[in-house]
Amino acid sequence: MLSGRRYLLELTAEQAAQCEEFANVCRAVWNTGREQRREYRRRGGWLNYAPQCKELAEAKCEHPWLKAAPSHILQQTLKDLDRACREHGTFRVRWRSQTRWSPSFRFPDAKQIQGGRLGSKWGRAKLPKLGWVRFRWSRPLGGEIRSATVSRKAGRWFVSFLVDDQATTPERHAMPGTAVGIDRGVKFAAVTSDGDFHDRAFIRPGEAARYRRLQQQLSRTHKGSANQAKTRARMNKIMGRVTDRRADFCGQTAGRIVRTYALVALEDLRIKNMSASASGTLAKPGRQVRRKAGLNRAILDKGWHRLELALTSAARYTGTSVVKVNPAYTSQRCSACGFVTEGNRESQAVFVCKAPDCGHREHADVNAGKNIKAAGLAVSACGDLGTGRSVKQEPVGRATGRTPHRGIPARQGGEDVKGTVIPWPPPRP
Repeated sequence: MLSGRRYLLELTAEQAAQCEEFANVCRAVWNTGREQRREYRRRGGWLNYAPQCKELAEAKCEHPWLKAAPSHILQQTLKDLDRACREHGTFRVRWRSQTRWSPSFRFPDAKQIQGGRLGSKWGRAKLPKLGWVRFRWSRPLGGEIRSATVSRKAGRWFVSFLVDDQATTPERHAMPGTAVGIDRGVKFAAVTSDGDFHDRAFIRPGEAARYRRLQQQLSRTHKGSANQAKTRARMNKIMGRVTDRRADFCGQTAGRIVRTYALVALEDLRIKNMSASASGTLAKPGRQVRRKAGLNRAILDKGWHRLELALTSAARYTGTSVVKVNPAYTSQRCSACGFVTEGNRESQAVFVCKAPDCGHREHADVNAGKNIKAAGLAVSACGDLGTGRSVKQEPVGRATGRTPHRGIPARQGGEDVKGTVIPWPPPRP
């Protein structure tokens, strides 16, 4: 199984300058290739990786500065560009700015990479044109090196080794039959159907105040000045620590969950759309823009997508199945009787069922987690993890006379909507 190992590099001044030069060359190749592909698309054509790679070799004869970087990291840049254009579209691929882009480049040839341990705290690796570089030995490599990626974050350089640890995914989880639903929110990062609340503060109050002052200071600096670069470096240093804490939290939380449960159900959230700006355009401005901006910051701060990636990665080592369910009505449906209405959720934390014969009261996030778990078990029972491949029907819960809850089974004896066929999983709109 392929896995990543990330270490902090201890570069000399000459090696740091070389890494900076390699990153600048890769950025120039990316931007040039992007504009070339866009021009081809405007004329009705399509440019692939192979002709661009051939033109890159010819460009080295005319522009000697391209020879400063190893050829294979430039080829990897063009491969990444080709994949991005195929997945997202040529006109959606972003320009790599010198101030906003985090420099990184990849050495793909394992034969040119050597690594080992120097002592209790340090290791070393030999990379093309960089020679031997030292890195902090924070964990064993644990396998054969396949590739190496050098990147800079918050003013520090890191190396990430892709290793083959020879591990295999277990055919069966150590605790079969266990399942959990996870509700991701802005008050708590993750709440399970068993009532476990996972959350922590990623930025300290002093760091938040210092970051706000730096933002004000940045607004008063001149574009391209040295003071602007220094202010950005201080801001990146603070945000780098916040990002590391968030990654550590998501990794530890995911590890505990996949070791305990054989099935993990998550809502299929479109986080990019949910955190989009409400400002709109000058011709059609949005409404409640400031309130939406605060919600967007809260969503991004909790790391919903990072937790999902951590669960998927950690599940490979335990045999846990991670399924996604339709998020519709999970926060409005009573997990005890299946009654659905907007009034069930009285506040962010309080859920009280308004059904005359129920009155179930519970924490709103725990209730949502139970609904997510029920939907995940239904998907697993159908043997269909897609969103549009199956039309298998599950029992329908009680309706409020408007829109019935789709896809989550009700308790025995629940009222069905007469003449309504509701598939599971429901098709995307």
